[in-house]
Amino acid sequence: MDLLVGSVSLRPYVFLFMAAFLVAGARDLGLRRTLLFGAIVWPLAWAAEFSSIHSGFPFGLYHYTGLTRGRELYIAGVPFFDSLSFTFLAYAAYCLARRGAPPPFRRSSLACGSLLAASPRDSIATAALTGFFMMMLDVVIDPAAVRGERWFLGHIFYYPQGGVYFGVPLSNFAGWWLVGAVGVAAYEAWARPRGRSEGGRPEAGIALYYAVFVFNLMITGWIGEWTLFAVGLTVHALIAGALVTIVRRAPASGVPGTRVVERA
Repeated sequence: MDLLVGSVSLRPYVFLFMAAFLVAGARDLGLRRTLLFGAIVWPLAWAAEFSSIHSGFPFGLYHYTGLTRGRELYIAGVPFFDSLSFTFLAYAAYCLARRGAPPPFRRSSLACGSLLAASPRDSIATAALTGFFMMMLDVVIDPAAVRGERWFLGHIFYYPQGGVYFGVPLSNFAGWWLVGAVGVAAYEAWARPRGRSEGGRPEAGIALYYAVFVFNLMITGWIGEWTLFAVGLTVHALIAGALVTIVRRAPASGVPGTRVVERA
């Protein structure tokens, strides 16, 4: 318990984002489904990190320094806050994928239940898009994190062989895509037969996505990594512009503001 309290005191921003995820998810999916989403994504993320520090799959080989051992919670060599972060990152990307999904699967990705049922193909497409958006967050997150000794994260981990993208290997981004896509695909496989909300409320989750992005972008500016700042800002501005265009051109679908309707 002391180590868990230490994790909160060392990483308050992580747990603030986590609280935002719970609030946004409860409004969007319902509290039970939000907790289930976290229960699916968190162990998957932890397993991916545990595998990566031992075998290099799927993020590439990296090592935790262990400098905060005894001050925060580690689970089998993986900091608790690190794998926990994937839950709100995956959910935020999931919300963006559902809102920005182009036809024909936008309607069923946002709305299914007794009136509509998303097909497995729609769910796979939504999961793949979620993984992509999650990976695009990491375009800023991981390069800032490997420079953690220059800000309040601390020197938590390192890639022994470095990487071509601001010290991060490209395998790391493929790993983020994979974890995000598999986690959401698993959640969708559970949710689809049971019905979902007619409409859903992903707006708060989308706000969370950009709050995480802006937070990490501010960190890159604070430590003086202006090239990384410019790359991250440009990439996400292009993505946001494309999403706005898709949303404006697509016909309205779903009935916003309704609640989850569960099947027995």
